[in-house]
Amino acid sequence: MNEFEIDKRQVRRAFSRAAKNYDATAVMQREVCTRLLEKLDCIKHQPATLLDVGSGTGWGTRQLGERYPQAQIIALDIAIGMLQVARGTSSWWQKLFAGKRENFLCADVEALPIASNSIEMVWSNLALQWCNDLPATFAELQRVIKVDGLLIFSSFGVDTLHELRSAFRDVDGYNHLSRFADMHDIGDMLLAAGFAGPVMEMEKITLTYSDVRAVMQDLKSIGAHNATAGRAPGMMGKAAWQRVMENYEKLRVDGKLPATFEIIYGHAWKPAPKQTQDGRAIIRTDFKL
Repeated sequence: MNEFEIDKRQVRRAFSRAAKNYDATAVMQREVCTRLLEKLDCIKHQPATLLDVGSGTGWGTRQLGERYPQAQIIALDIAIGMLQVARGTSSWWQKLFAGKRENFLCADVEALPIASNSIEMVWSNLALQWCNDLPATFAELQRVIKVDGLLIFSSFGVDTLHELRSAFRDVDGYNHLSRFADMHDIGDMLLAAGFAGPVMEMEKITLTYSDVRAVMQDLKSIGAHNATAGRAPGMMGKAAWQRVMENYEKLRVDGKLPATFEIIYGHAWKPAPKQTQDGRAIIRTDFKL
């Protein structure tokens, strides 16, 4: 058994439960979404079809709708509770932007119920870290994207919550946090999946808290539970929790406990195939002079 394999049923339940109050607490997630939207300013692409992977309560979906008012947008999320909140929020927004074409789809990005070569842009803000097989996920996204289509995303990197990971170390024999992919490995995965010209960037955002319980409550409130196969089967004991708090206290700076998030941004394009399935070369004749 892979101790870091993510239980998708647990993920689905956790995010559905957190959906109603998600927007009130997901400050960092919205900030990353805003920064990812800003990266679109430098990309000349006007998609007619757009897939928002991990759309959550739909805040990012609505920003994309304003940016691409003619696009047909599919808001996809694994948690039905998130989509229910998104649909309720979108009712007033759809009246404001009459004629907006928006669809909601409850599905797992690792097995997309979407036709091949049908999407011109895939957008994903802080969702891909919940995938068990990231290389296969990129291959699945490459499958549904049209030639010359764009994939743009953000995800968590290996240094995310390293303070909390350190505090839990040697406390017991269970996993308490997910394992995140390295930025350079993600770039290699994109190339292996058939994407071209991947551009990768990384930054760190540090939030501060008064105590360890506040850190854990913040994660719980946005549905970011530990869903790995190697998690503890029950509640942590009082003595173990005391050790966690003592370990984290050693990291206090200027009266606050830091919680660092390594944010990875990436985008890449789907190039035209160079040969047919039977090995014959393809020569493009649609170049613009």
